[in-house]
Amino acid sequence: MFKELDPILHSQLRLAVMSLLISVKEAEFTFIKEKTNSTAGNLSVQVQKLKEVGYIDVNKQFKDNYPQTTCKITAKGIAAFESYVIALQAYLKV
Repeated sequence: MFKELDPILHSQLRLAVMSLLISVKEAEFTFIKEKTNSTAGNLSVQVQKLKEVGYIDVNKQFKDNYPQTTCKITAKGIAAFESYVIALQAYLKV
């Protein structure tokens, strides 16, 4: 009756990151950190988990001698997010 929820997206911080990226497509790490009110260490771990499953791409570079990390949602990430939302809606309709 109920579809299993994606355990990767079921984490509050990972879901927040995906929600941000689904609307902006790409964002700097500092922007995501501010919007999610997360610590850099915790966010870094969660971003890595999303990257490992292929939901986001992470690009690290230097800009004006400062490290800059940019996260971008992938097609696989968009599909996973949409499936998660549909599954969650099924829980709410009962």
